[in-house]
Parts: sequence; C-alpha cells; structure tokens
Amino acid sequence: MSEPPTLDADAVLWSVPPSERAGRPLLVLLHGYGSHEGDLFGLVPYLPGEFVVAAVRAPLTPPFPAPGWSWFPIEGLHARSADAVTAATRRLLEWLDTVTEDRAGADPDAGAVGLLGFSQGAVIALQALRLQPQRFAFAVNLAGFVADGSLPTDGELAERRPPVFWGRGAADEVIPPERVAHTIQWPPDHVELSGRVYPGLTHSVSQDELADVRAFLQKQLTAHGA
Repeated sequence: MSEPPTLDADAVLWSVPPSERAGRPLLVLLHGYGSHEGDLFGLVPYLPGEFVVAAVRAPLTPPFPAPGWSWFPIEGLHARSADAVTAATRRLLEWLDTVTEDRAGADPDAGAVGLLGFSQGAVIALQALRLQPQRFAFAVNLAGFVADGSLPTDGELAERRPPVFWGRGAADEVIPPERVAHTIQWPPDHVELSGRVYPGLTHSVSQDELADVRAFLQKQLTAHGA
C-alpha cells in the first residue's frame, strides 16, 4: 500500500485569522468521499462561535469520474481497509502537529481539540481518536463508521472514554448494514456515546441533526471551561 500525500496546508479553510486562534478550542472538520474542504465549512455559522474551526482537504483524488477528494480508496461502497484508514489518519495527525505549534507554541494543552467528520471523514475522526486518545477532547461521527481491527491504543481510549456523538439517518443506503452493526458494538467498550437515528434521513445532515450537534459541542465547551 502506497502512503497518501501530506495534507495541503494551503487548502485549509479557517473560521478566524491566525491572530485569533491561540488558546481557543479547535474543531477540525473532515469531509466525506468525493467532497472538499468547503463542504462542511458551510456549517460554521451554525456551530458555537467559541471554536476555531479548520476544514481540511483529504489527500487523495478518487478515480475518474468521481469529483473532489477522498481519505482512503474504496472499491465500490462496501470496501474498506483499516491500513488505508490509519495511513490517512496519520497524515491528519502530522498536519495537526504543525497547527498545534502555530496556535500554542508547541503547547498541546492550550485548547481542547475536537473532530467532526462526515462519512469517510467520520471514519478518520474516530481513527484519530483511537490512535491518540490523549490528544482529542471529543469526536462527532456523522453518517460514518468505525474502521475494522484493533489498535494498541484502544485500551487507553477505553480508560479515557471521551464523548462521541453519532448521528445517522434511518434511510442511509450508503453505509453498509454490517458497518453500522460493527459501529453499534464498538462504543460501549471505548467511549461515552450520545446521538440519534433520524427517521427518513438519507446519507446527509438534517437541521434536527445539526441542532443536536450544536448542543453536543456546547456541552463540550462547558466541560472544558471555554
């Protein structure tokens, strides 16, 4: 398996200029397959303003004629590779290393860091939480799933049990049922789960779900004194 390219720092969309980022909680947005950094960035007006929001671009281009960018390759909708997920997640963590230095003078405790991903981006968010449990305050999984396999850091994650919000549509026909079943089984042993299944919702985000995400994020701000 070839390693994915590094993330393009120049493609990151920020909600505030550099002078306003230090010491504030950071929320990283991770888009889905065939999308781009501007997609989830459109949610910024609906999210708590205390966060510095950064929307990043995935490192891969899907096979033609699919548009946009992807985090890891797929062969049809049911394929997945834990190794490819981990490789892409490590690229995200490398980018975050540089962001931490820029924001806080290499002080990892300068502000809480949370992740919000949709579909493939949610898979990356949860994998990042698993790879570096001490680094992230929470994660939001929208229409995504947990990658297969175990990681050496899963035990540490189970001890820390960070909060995770999982929202999915009852009419989502993109995420295979076995991926949903696996993801249902995973949280009780690893995280503090909250969330909701939205009747009639397909592979998308609804206003009701967005309101629930905002409430979850506001709760995390309170928990971290922001």
